[in-house]
Amino acid sequence: MENNYKLLYFFIYFLSPLLAGVFTAAQPLSTNSRWIVDESGKRVKLACVNWPSHLDVVVAEGLSKQPADDISEEIRNLGFNCVRLTWPLFLFTNDTLASMSVRQSFKNLGLLESIAGFQINNPSIIDLSLINAYQAVVASLAKKNVMIILDNHTSKPGWCCSNFDGNGFFGDQYFNPDLWIKGLTRVATTFKDTKNVVAMSLRNELRGPRQNVNDWYRYMQKGAEAVHAANPNLLVILSGLKFDRDLSFLVNKPVSLSFSNKLVFELHWYGFSDGQAWETGNPNQVCGQIVNETMRKAGFLLDQGYPLFLSEFGVDMRGNNVNDNRYLNCFMGWAAELDVEWALWALTGSYYIREGIVGHDETYGVYNWNWCDVRNQSILQKISALQYPFKGPGYSEARPHKIIFHAMTGLCIKRLSLLEPLILGPCSEAEAWSYTPQKTLTIKGTYFCLQADELGQPAKLGIICSEPSSKWEAISDSKMHLSSKLQDGTNVCLDIDSDNNVVTNNCKCLDRNSKCDPGTQWFKIIDSTRCVTHNNFLPEIKSVVKLIAKNFLGF
Repeated sequence: MENNYKLLYFFIYFLSPLLAGVFTAAQPLSTNSRWIVDESGKRVKLACVNWPSHLDVVVAEGLSKQPADDISEEIRNLGFNCVRLTWPLFLFTNDTLASMSVRQSFKNLGLLESIAGFQINNPSIIDLSLINAYQAVVASLAKKNVMIILDNHTSKPGWCCSNFDGNGFFGDQYFNPDLWIKGLTRVATTFKDTKNVVAMSLRNELRGPRQNVNDWYRYMQKGAEAVHAANPNLLVILSGLKFDRDLSFLVNKPVSLSFSNKLVFELHWYGFSDGQAWETGNPNQVCGQIVNETMRKAGFLLDQGYPLFLSEFGVDMRGNNVNDNRYLNCFMGWAAELDVEWALWALTGSYYIREGIVGHDETYGVYNWNWCDVRNQSILQKISALQYPFKGPGYSEARPHKIIFHAMTGLCIKRLSLLEPLILGPCSEAEAWSYTPQKTLTIKGTYFCLQADELGQPAKLGIICSEPSSKWEAISDSKMHLSSKLQDGTNVCLDIDSDNNVVTNNCKCLDRNSKCDPGTQWFKIIDSTRCVTHNNFLPEIKSVVKLIAKNFLGF
């Protein structure tokens, strides 16, 4: 394993003691208003990764490259506490398919090289039936104490999704509603005694010309009731319409179910969901527009008292996709502010076969093509910030306060002392702020406020907080520029330098320029009730007083 990979593990493990409740949860889970909670009532934040198991071979991807237990352990080591494990409906409704051996499934597709790798890495699985192989992967994840969400991704095995693949909506060629109910019931029953199976996602990305609201209510409510009847311990996760981008129909008509405290809604959001808008448009305007649209179509559910699970988001892990990189900065600010549940797409480094291509490279994958290393550790470090629960039941460790989150890095503003520049650091070490109606940002419990000093210079802390340089307002369409005024009237925005020191610079990208990237200046003021470090200010204050006395009073 390369040193960079070890550094990533160290980064995650350094944070892991501070992610209390993220890695372990007392099952079964339930909901408390917009939160998912364990048996003790403490919040459990889902920080998941998708592990595809619904493609042509009908076997969890990567098992020809690594042992299942090794993959399960690395999932946990990378800070994910759960897996959204996909499955095709026919695996649980077609006995001929279910009873086929893993070896035979590979042979049927001519994947002899994969068989050889599978025999080396997972000899105990290669001759199992497909349905038993799926159960073996679930057992492997459970053994490593990873929570599992079982996601019905398609009906017919294969890559998803298009409007016309026959898998899109109830009544399509491969989507018989009665067969679907039968499959959901069988899956819920099969894993009834597997404690780490905590939820079922009823259907991935409903879509296509048949989709309509009336049938959505009719069948999704039937599916939810069937799952709950078969296994009342499970969370039931419902997706929306239009590739799981639209739940707006729920604004005026909630779901009607016989059970409560088990319902979660899911949403998908990628950069490509809006074409190339992030690259061709001004990022501030695009971010503002799409966040508003996302709140209108799904975010409102949090206010209605339901958990919202971002069951798919992701980016090109090669790091050179402008559209994805800009989208991710906006997404990070939104996801941190709302403190939502999520699942990254995808674990996959490469597929056995995808859309006819053997060994198809997954550029959105956590792993590289060989499944032997992380594809992009900097993106994983950034996303790891979202594994941290900022608030929720059981996390009232401190009185409500604000933290200042930097979306591009996934870090938060912290201070080393009153005399040193503010810097970015892990959000578990974030400074606790108050944000007053007068728009001052004050370190909670003190008189010290954030001030703009000079253009290109570090932001500072001061105690004269009535000046314009101590007022901070979220501006631009993105609402992620924190702007203030220098003494000469110049408008400036919080920024970071190459060493992650917090400075002030001219505000970027406030016009319609699409070539400009405001990422370094995107900050979010977000709510937290997590533990904060209470520093003893007295020695620092004495040092400041001595410094003033020496330099200005002459003694």
